[in-house]
Amino acid sequence: MTTTLEGITVTENTHNVALTATAVEKVKALLNQEGRSDLRLRIAVQPGGCSGLIYQLYFDERELENDACVDFDGVELIVDEMSAPYLDGAQIDFSDTIEKQGFSIDNPNASGSCACGDSFH
Repeated sequence: MTTTLEGITVTENTHNVALTATAVEKVKALLNQEGRSDLRLRIAVQPGGCSGLIYQLYFDERELENDACVDFDGVELIVDEMSAPYLDGAQIDFSDTIEKQGFSIDNPNASGSCACGDSFH
């Protein structure tokens, strides 16, 4: 089952991770720069870092069994089955200021993070 609401396409196996409009535009720009239209943005949680878990955010051409996918205005965001509970309600944003440049993840499930900000628990 596929539903479209306000530019967001939700498929049968979905997740509850949001991608801001700024992040969508940055992802589109990066894909355009690479000349690739076959890639999806994947976010995953893996063991590691000083707090126990780290985020992995990368482009992926694969869609694995039990992946959850939501389309944000032409950008597909993929979350694997194991990572989905850790990321429920998270939001991915992009900033480009003098103080900060890059993607950030606001995750309500993270009870704390390390001093460097690269991992969470």
